[in-house]
Amino acid sequence: MKHEESNPQTTVIRFEDVVSGQFDAEDAQTVAHPLKRVLAPQPESPKLHKVLAQAGMGSRLEMEQLIMEGRITVNNEPAHIGQRVQFGDHVKVNGKPIRFRIEPPPARVIAYHKPAGEVVSNDDPQNRPTVFRKLPKLFQGKWQSVGRLDLNTEGLLLFTSSGELANNLMHPRFGLEREYAVRVLGALNQEEKKRLLEGVRLDDGLANFGSIEEGGGEGSNCWYRVTISEGRNREVRRMFEAVGHAVSRLIRIRYGAMVLPRGLKRGAWMELDAGDINSLTQKARNSASAASADAAKPVAEEGVARERTPRPPLRGRRPAGRSPTGRGNKPNAGTSAANNAQPDPLKTNFGYIGADSYTRQRQEQGSKRGAGSGSSGARRLGKGR
Repeated sequence: MKHEESNPQTTVIRFEDVVSGQFDAEDAQTVAHPLKRVLAPQPESPKLHKVLAQAGMGSRLEMEQLIMEGRITVNNEPAHIGQRVQFGDHVKVNGKPIRFRIEPPPARVIAYHKPAGEVVSNDDPQNRPTVFRKLPKLFQGKWQSVGRLDLNTEGLLLFTSSGELANNLMHPRFGLEREYAVRVLGALNQEEKKRLLEGVRLDDGLANFGSIEEGGGEGSNCWYRVTISEGRNREVRRMFEAVGHAVSRLIRIRYGAMVLPRGLKRGAWMELDAGDINSLTQKARNSASAASADAAKPVAEEGVARERTPRPPLRGRRPAGRSPTGRGNKPNAGTSAANNAQPDPLKTNFGYIGADSYTRQRQEQGSKRGAGSGSSGARRLGKGR
């Protein structure tokens, strides 16, 4: 899909937008009510007697007879005629577990713009607003958050229906970068920056930023753009507090190659298309492969300690495998190393994961308003009820 540079809907939230106040100004603008959501079809759920017959237990009529005799259970409950089963169900015949195969539903991923004041929890004892109340309903499985953001932190929060994908995206060994816009009280001096980059001692171990960039500010409020490759509880806040600076505002604007899209208001979510999910999955696999390769390298060679290869600068890099027009081109052999690097989509309007999904949803939204009817295959762009 071609992205036009003049179209503001295809741009992403940049660090400069947060510092200048445009991030808050755009979110405060009046937004039209989202269109009626069209729910995705339910995943494949074949009938029980058909599944048992295909597993070699007998004919379909014989299986129906066993069901009527109460000799078959599904998830430890008596089965009934016409019952459907889905991936993850446990079926027993005469008390003996039966092995059968049903393809799991494809992974779904949504990007949510978390506002301050919401907790990332399904059950909060204090009954505070939770992010899960605003998510669309899943027919099968449940949403799993990719990491967490604390109560007062805003920004990009990913959810997926796949536990494996969630683990690949948030496990520290895969090293996916999280990028934050941070406002602190007082400016950092060179010694404090050095400590934050080399590592500060926290209660749960050593922690360090991958990069720190100044963003200006007014008075005692100073903005910084930082990256980190893990997601411990309140880690960014605790790191700044360890060098004597309190964080007054914290916004996550990137998770790996997924960037908070411009126009996605606080409390709203968007679902990624299959192409973007595949890109996100591939990024996680590449990170896992790179982490395994780094672990296999010798620590020292010829008595000299191996130094960590410095990261290329953030500025000016594009996401791997994307052309400036947003179409995937086969990379040249000479650029394979650069394609494995973390992207910096904040400096470009093109090529970030989620761009195609968000642009397509906005176009579908506009066409629905013009036509006055919905499409059954449309992806969602919605707000919580």
